[in-house]
Amino acid sequence: MPRSSTRPARRWGRLAGAVTAVALLATGCGSDVDEADARGSEAAADLAGETGDAGGRGGNVHEFSGASALDDPEDESFPDPLINLDDLLSGGPPPDGIPSIDEPSFDPAAEVEWLEDDEPLLSLTVGEETRGYPLGILTWHEIVNDTIGGTPVAVTYCPLCNSGVAFERTVDGEVTTFGVSGRLYADNLVMFDRATESLWPQLTGTASVGARTGTQLESIPMGTVGWAQFRAEHPDALVLNRDTGHERDYGNNPYVGYDEDVNSEPIFPLPGASDPRLPPKERVVGVGAGDNAIAVRRTDLADAGVTRVQVGADPVTLWHLPGQVTALGGREIADGREIGTVAAFDPRVGAQELEFVADDGVITDRGTGSQWSVFGRAVAGSLEGEILAPVVHLDTFWFAWVAFQPATTLLGE
Repeated sequence: MPRSSTRPARRWGRLAGAVTAVALLATGCGSDVDEADARGSEAAADLAGETGDAGGRGGNVHEFSGASALDDPEDESFPDPLINLDDLLSGGPPPDGIPSIDEPSFDPAAEVEWLEDDEPLLSLTVGEETRGYPLGILTWHEIVNDTIGGTPVAVTYCPLCNSGVAFERTVDGEVTTFGVSGRLYADNLVMFDRATESLWPQLTGTASVGARTGTQLESIPMGTVGWAQFRAEHPDALVLNRDTGHERDYGNNPYVGYDEDVNSEPIFPLPGASDPRLPPKERVVGVGAGDNAIAVRRTDLADAGVTRVQVGADPVTLWHLPGQVTALGGREIADGREIGTVAAFDPRVGAQELEFVADDGVITDRGTGSQWSVFGRAVAGSLEGEILAPVVHLDTFWFAWVAFQPATTLLGE
């Protein structure tokens, strides 16, 4: 891709109106602009902490020498970027201005008393170990660098896309950590690795600018679930606690009302024209990639309870069960409206593909009548103890999914 002629100083400047946009989120609809500006400035400062000018660096200071895509994405030593650099926008905070959590601290699930039953958290299992990451914390940090089941991982959440994605953070044989660059591509979190300071959009997991351009991270299946669901399934698991080393208003939502109007546009300009098949902020569940990408309206999945899709040669069963609120609605996350929990699995047990049905919030398979939890585990019946293999999926907004998967099929279109 040709390099842009736009100079870094202009590209990395704050977008005009960005603070006002954040302000409108922070105050909700109906506030006057002056009040919104004031509260929005405060909200932006809360998100980033004391970060200083957008051109500087934030709190998680690390030493780096070499060509950095954070400082000059047009450095001639880099491979050609995979994205147009003019579409790589500043979200306001500088690199590390929204600080990743690099030394996470956890409490046993049985000791956690500050979460409401339907509050959302990311659930990640690697090997025999499972951990939970509440969105009331992740909203303020976006990345947790952790090690689960002996595997170094990056647990990531982008509030503007409502997307949680987990990656292995061993790159080319080297363990690294990831930080929040302060840049956005298609309103999506752009990460940077601290080994080379290359830039990685979260929704691709591919280094798109910098020394590691073209390198692909290994994704790990991860889902967003309600706290009561997580606690019932994993009573002995560890849960990220609020002892992060940073002062933030955990449990509160700096993006009040962000997802209330499905027809509202994203805050920042998208790289191309919007896809008119769905409103920009219609929630979808996406699986697959490229020509095999498939999106299902979340509302359709909620109505059906279970939907089977074919991703290339592989069947995937998508589930929806009640028990989770949105993290982007109320001023306090616990006050968000009910949206339910979605999950994606390979429906095969051995050589047999199971057919699943949902009835009154209970999922069973037709063949044996066994009952299954939202984590893909048979909890009753002849198949009790069987566990379905999870499938990497995205629970996100239409604008975000289609920006990265423009060839996607929309189920039912």
